[in-house]
Amino acid sequence: MPDTISDRAGNFSPVETIAAARPRGIILVCDHARNAVPPGTEPLGLPESEMRRHIAWDPGARDVTLGLARRMGAGAVMSTFSRLVIDPNRGEDDPTLVMRLYDGTIVPGNAHITEAEINRRLDAYHRPYHGALEAAINVEIAAGRTPALVSIHSFTPRLKGGGVRPWHVGVLWDEDGRIAVPLIERLSREPDIVVGDNEPYSGELKGDCMYRHGTRRGIAHVLIEVRQDLISETRSAEDWAERLAPVLEEVLSEADLGSIDRLERTA
Repeated sequence: MPDTISDRAGNFSPVETIAAARPRGIILVCDHARNAVPPGTEPLGLPESEMRRHIAWDPGARDVTLGLARRMGAGAVMSTFSRLVIDPNRGEDDPTLVMRLYDGTIVPGNAHITEAEINRRLDAYHRPYHGALEAAINVEIAAGRTPALVSIHSFTPRLKGGGVRPWHVGVLWDEDGRIAVPLIERLSREPDIVVGDNEPYSGELKGDCMYRHGTRRGIAHVLIEVRQDLISETRSAEDWAERLAPVLEEVLSEADLGSIDRLERTA
């Protein structure tokens, strides 16, 4: 299980950030980077075997994000807490913000969660994470760089009761296809990659991270899902970062990211 992240005072930090080596507006985002239950949060009541499953995080996504950050010189904002504690890729009013049952697994620690505890987790983890991402975006805008958001996730090869998912990579998007559409076209040229257009999930989720920081602010964005069995080891995740980085560089260099003056200044 990944270690937790602490600040200089030894306190749990809900967000891990990487400064851009080549500041140019590209911000990598990883909402489900780790599976940690922060100190001070009641145990979820799940064995370690369950916490290693996709229900608790997106295995491999953090390694792909780190690999892309190194190759692209991009900054990154990544969560440090399990999605079962509270899901940063859900709006505050989303009924799946705190999951009680996920892919056949009951989460005992969330079964009778109170509104007070949900609000505590919002204040302790969810809101600081989004505050860090908002701050990273605002830094780019203040520096005169038009931001672009690239969110990295991973998906399980199959859900319980479902069929095998054939896609190697999914590109999720909603109203803004400035990055997603050319990215799908570019990845589809690869003979050994099956690309999902809003598969295995739809990007049309109001209130999710990309809606909040991308759609609402007019910032170009895309969410990339990589199948977990392809990035389950650090080496294989590095291989996919190596493969995706030049494709993203090409697409982003040609995309119309718009004018800073037209962007909303706050989320």
